[in-house]
Amino acid sequence: MSVVLSTAPLSVSNRAEFWQDAVSRTFVPLEVELHEDEPATATIVSRRVGFMQVSTVTAGPQAVARRPRMIARDGKETVSLTLMHRGIAERSQDGRKAVVHPGQVSLSDSRRPFDKALPQAFSLTSFHFPRSSLKVSDLELRSVTATAFGQDEPLSALLAGHLKRLDGRAEVVAPAQADRLATVTCDLLACLIQERHGRVAPQEPAAVQAMLLRVKGYVLRNLADPDLSLVEIASAHQVSLRYLHKLFETEGITAARWIQQQRLERCRKELARATSHAPNVTVVAHSWGFASASHFSRVFRLAYGVSPREYQATARRGSR
Repeated sequence: MSVVLSTAPLSVSNRAEFWQDAVSRTFVPLEVELHEDEPATATIVSRRVGFMQVSTVTAGPQAVARRPRMIARDGKETVSLTLMHRGIAERSQDGRKAVVHPGQVSLSDSRRPFDKALPQAFSLTSFHFPRSSLKVSDLELRSVTATAFGQDEPLSALLAGHLKRLDGRAEVVAPAQADRLATVTCDLLACLIQERHGRVAPQEPAAVQAMLLRVKGYVLRNLADPDLSLVEIASAHQVSLRYLHKLFETEGITAARWIQQQRLERCRKELARATSHAPNVTVVAHSWGFASASHFSRVFRLAYGVSPREYQATARRGSR
């Protein structure tokens, strides 16, 4: 049985308040800002498919946001998988932004803040289910929030097709099959997340090398950032931390060790430069991402057999 929430019977002046309450009760507590002077009719039609709630939303331009205070207050741990039918959605979560077009799928995690702008009249269907039913790691899930999945890849096309069929037949799904269909939906999504995240490793050596080159290029562009982490690097390339380690294993080195080597080599070259004034060792270390001067000195000595100051003095004497 469907549950219908609509602003149609209300006066224009009462629609905004009703809609805020309807959206928050249907999904999770959210801030809703309507972008119409006179809000048009908006409707939510919800039905259950086992442990999953399927809700079709049709409304005018608006923006919704999940704020930290709401997360702290309600503590809901749910995932929303959204299939756009009409209009576009501009989503942001976990440091990423994506524009989702009709036919594309995206997701959000209620445990962290997110924003969604809907600048046009729109229609979408949201598949809303407990986080615990999605068998992926938090790192894997975090890496694909605010990502638009289209029809250009086999798994994303399979998921989108499944969601369209399920949306069209949710009303007639037999109760005995409902949980199984909801589980199939979560399993398809988990496969897509894991493939995009990189847990399913590419088999072709060329693909491995191409990914490794992209990762190395990213690291070198951000080498001076002391907060650069393996988690950030993996997330930026939508691969798992485990797969990131496997990439560097192909070269017989750990990812952390390779990054340290690159930083050390750049520090070594800078300390050896023939300039009128010797660069300060601590400044050089900080400029290439070493947060601690003492740690830099220790790893430099291990790598080159002398302290940074000794190396600098020897190099400058040689240049003279």
